[in-house]
Amino acid sequence: MSKDLSRTAYDHLWMHFTDMSSYENAPVPTIVRGEGTYIYDDKGKKYLDGLSGLFVVNAGHGRHELAEAAYKQAQELAFFPIWSYAHPKAVELAERLANHAPGDLNKVFFTTGGGEAVETAWKLAKQYHKLTGNHQKYKVISRAVAYHGTPAGALSITGLPALKAPFEPLVPGAHKVPNTNIYRATIHADDPVAFGRWAADQIEQEILFEGPETVAAVFLEPVQNAGGCFPPPPGYFQRVREICDKYNVLLVSDEVICAFGRLGTMFACDKFDYVPDMITCAKGMTSGYSPIGACIISDKLAEPFYKDGNTFLHGYTFGGHPVSAAVGLANLDIFERENLNQHVLDNESAFLSTLEKLHDLPIVGDVRGNGFFYGIELVKDKVTKESFNEDETERILYNAVSKGLYENGLYCRADDRGDPVVQLAPPLISDQSTFDEIESILRTVLTDAWAKI
Repeated sequence: MSKDLSRTAYDHLWMHFTDMSSYENAPVPTIVRGEGTYIYDDKGKKYLDGLSGLFVVNAGHGRHELAEAAYKQAQELAFFPIWSYAHPKAVELAERLANHAPGDLNKVFFTTGGGEAVETAWKLAKQYHKLTGNHQKYKVISRAVAYHGTPAGALSITGLPALKAPFEPLVPGAHKVPNTNIYRATIHADDPVAFGRWAADQIEQEILFEGPETVAAVFLEPVQNAGGCFPPPPGYFQRVREICDKYNVLLVSDEVICAFGRLGTMFACDKFDYVPDMITCAKGMTSGYSPIGACIISDKLAEPFYKDGNTFLHGYTFGGHPVSAAVGLANLDIFERENLNQHVLDNESAFLSTLEKLHDLPIVGDVRGNGFFYGIELVKDKVTKESFNEDETERILYNAVSKGLYENGLYCRADDRGDPVVQLAPPLISDQSTFDEIESILRTVLTDAWAKI
């Protein structure tokens, strides 16, 4: 391999969601090592990982026992598909996930990532309704600005038009309703309970508009990621559950980001006290040490597939991979031994209050989120909540904030899918010293960015 990793990366590595032209005459940041809450580049520079890689490395970097679990399993059985066969690690991991899941969600369909899990859930919803005599139920409802993945079906469910436009036409039948961004609400903005009821009722209105006989499922993240961490208002999910039950519509809790301790519970639906029909998950299941995802399904949904010779005509070569399943089991062992979920619950208020200190900066409009998952919305005017225009977003969010974070040693996300935000989701082992370091770097960067407005 070439000694110049940066040049070789530009020449041969097509990076995801990346403007490759931006690196034509600039070095490609190259991360070579991680330890705890920190990562290091090929020049030896240290960064605080304020995003857990990509909401993934929940147990932290450098966990040797996870690497050892992979090595041990690869020596014993490196690969075998779960197409009409089982292998022990997939069986054991499925059992443990089912034991953690709420209600009667006892069946685990493994994938290799979150987008595939969402794709699985939509296909399963369609076939389930056909098997139960509801042949017109194929449509899904999701929220504006929400991201649910890149496969064709998951991308259709995604509520970000700019991400979808290059690939249209997509899978038909995906419809959108308002999200729970109360900071930008034009109705019930001062009453979270009333706003939550209003937002949930928009789902019912969309079901009625499309026709209940045509709607198969509703896909919702417990805390919506894109747009900058929108938590659910009080009572929101309880009302959504009522609506779904009323019209025989399945409720899918998309927990690709929010599961496995991100909010302080193994599954985020438990944090907000609702039981979905399916949970889609991935990322933190192995803390990123090996790729895996899953759709966890209720016994009710699975029932017609377990009789009369019916088959769910869907699968992935690497779904439930033995090495990934072994790593997932070892990761759950760490969660239980170190009580990581309780650590998040014990420290989420401290994290939030530390970030809320940034409210004294004129560029900070809102700080919101839950657990170890927060978004900081940036504004041009705190009083009017005026946001940046397109040119200002490029100049402030990307040229000033994003570059400033990199230069000051904080890896997180500056994002404009919706309004401009900085997103934070550090490893679950983080403590007050981590929160203080994040706040200090953000204060420096955001103060410098404001000076450029």
